[in-house]
Amino acid sequence: MASALPYKPKPGEIPTDPGVYRFLDADGRILYVGKAKNLRARLSNYFAPLHTLHERTRRMVTTAAKVEWTVVKTDIDSLQLEYTWIQEYSPPFNVRYKDDKSYPYMAVTLADEAPRVIVTRNRRIRGAKYFGPYPKVWAVHDTIDQLIKVFPIRTCSDSSYKKAMASGRPCFPGQIGRCGGPCSMKVTIEEHRAIVDDFVSFMSGSDKRFTKRLEARMREAAAAMDYEAAASYRDKLQALDAVLNRSALVLSEDTDADLFGVAEDELSAAVQHFVVRGGRVRGVRATTIDKELDISGPDLVDQILQRAYGAASAEDIPRQVLVPTLPDDSAELEQWLQSRRGKKVTVQIAQRGQKADLMRTATLNAQQALMLHKTRRTSDYTARTKALTDLQEALGMTEAPLRIECFDISHLGGTGVVASMVVFEDGLPRKDQYRSFSVVETTDDTDSMYQVLTRRLAHIDRDEAEQEKIDPMADGEVDATRKRPRFAYRPQLLLVDGGQPQVQAAARALRDAGHEEIALCGIAKRLEEVWLPDDDFPVILPRSSEALYLLQRLRDEAHRFAITHQRKKRGRDITTVLAEVPGLGATRIKALLRHFGSVSRLKQATPEEIQELPGIGPRLAATIHAHLAAGSDAVPSGG
Repeated sequence: MASALPYKPKPGEIPTDPGVYRFLDADGRILYVGKAKNLRARLSNYFAPLHTLHERTRRMVTTAAKVEWTVVKTDIDSLQLEYTWIQEYSPPFNVRYKDDKSYPYMAVTLADEAPRVIVTRNRRIRGAKYFGPYPKVWAVHDTIDQLIKVFPIRTCSDSSYKKAMASGRPCFPGQIGRCGGPCSMKVTIEEHRAIVDDFVSFMSGSDKRFTKRLEARMREAAAAMDYEAAASYRDKLQALDAVLNRSALVLSEDTDADLFGVAEDELSAAVQHFVVRGGRVRGVRATTIDKELDISGPDLVDQILQRAYGAASAEDIPRQVLVPTLPDDSAELEQWLQSRRGKKVTVQIAQRGQKADLMRTATLNAQQALMLHKTRRTSDYTARTKALTDLQEALGMTEAPLRIECFDISHLGGTGVVASMVVFEDGLPRKDQYRSFSVVETTDDTDSMYQVLTRRLAHIDRDEAEQEKIDPMADGEVDATRKRPRFAYRPQLLLVDGGQPQVQAAARALRDAGHEEIALCGIAKRLEEVWLPDDDFPVILPRSSEALYLLQRLRDEAHRFAITHQRKKRGRDITTVLAEVPGLGATRIKALLRHFGSVSRLKQATPEEIQELPGIGPRLAATIHAHLAAGSDAVPSGG
């Protein structure tokens, strides 16, 4: 492999000014767009020796045929230009967004002569003001039903409105009290516009002004003994309260903020954008992101904010933007947002109090959204079929790997070594065929991998012979009393968690077992590289590849299963030690572990602290302490 790129600029050619750079392929297509405060310093990272680059960065720079840059006056100008070019050219190596379009919005068509309120999933209505999204369609309709009692604006269709205005007869919704537009013949266009402005103002967070106004009018009407008007104001106040109660007050009432919860892994990210107006969550926008190049957390937040506000109107930009981590150019982002809003905007980390609590909620939602996104991709039949076909091609297999077994090694500081085997058939997990292994003596992870694979592969010939005896379709006598073999089928692909050392250990186990016909690969977590035996360089699957998603899920599932087995094993070990203490039964053992919360805290406890547990006296506490001290070298510590 060449150590340098042929299009690398000569020393001194790249300026040290702020600007935007772009990598292009031989056909002139823009592959990647980025910004920099110092173009020379940033671009030098891409032109380092190729073997030192991140695998996916190396793939991008070797695909490119040239690099260009544009110098700008300020860092804010570079931020704006980067956003513009990303939107215009959609470079394949920049992050790609996938908005969750399943949620409905409430929209007010402000560009119309007589604006109306509608429920829609279309985010491109000219001049419309959007609120939401809402989790369910009925939630939007219910909110509208309550609000038009207070703010009677138009709800009828455009055709009904035109017909009513031409004929001079109220539209049908207006006749039954469901439309308050000029077509109802009750208000003028100007009066209706004023009501629409109040509707939008209330939905944007100005709650107090309207509730206080209605309360004052209700009291005035009651004092004047106009009880019918007072009842009308009371009903409107109840309608507003019903709407407000559906969006609980999560921050102080004067808080207007956007909060971004982010969850990510090496391939994807999920964003939960909480829109808080008047201290209430007015909407949640969900987005998933495919990451082609390795991107840091601050850079990802920078891209998220650019996209969220790049085309936003001034009124959609809040006073405060809360993020999980600050971008490197947070000061420039604040200036950019301030120029768009016309007022001060701060970008901050939610560190404590109610804002931190809300950030944790948003992050939890993002984590669940990321998990759901990955699960849907791997469970969808079309995606699974493509994943298996892509794997076959990438690994050079003669057939698609319908059964894949993935192995992971887990230990606690070199002790308590366990291994897991998870099984996916047709791209879906077969949890009934998961297996776990204990490794008693080992030198390192590669030796553990060799031992576990050797033990698993020893079952292939033996189990297939057993299968013949119980298979009703096989020739010969069937022994119905025999159980199905422990390892039911031969895998087409073995996947190990790790890079080349782990793959070589697994390849040695395959050779020694005489089963080199089984395909083998490893996936290294840090760079998501796929390694094959005896290859000097890894296979790089596209970040958006269904095959890579499947391998990643297999690896993560094997890791989860190994950790679960290790924790259970450690729990059994400490329970066994405690069970040897005279006078200490299962109930007291559970109480001890529940009281101290973890094995390590129990082992560190003094006899006096153990004695605090009801039912344990001084002598028994001293005995427990002595047994734990004697077994401390044999029992792994941990929680």
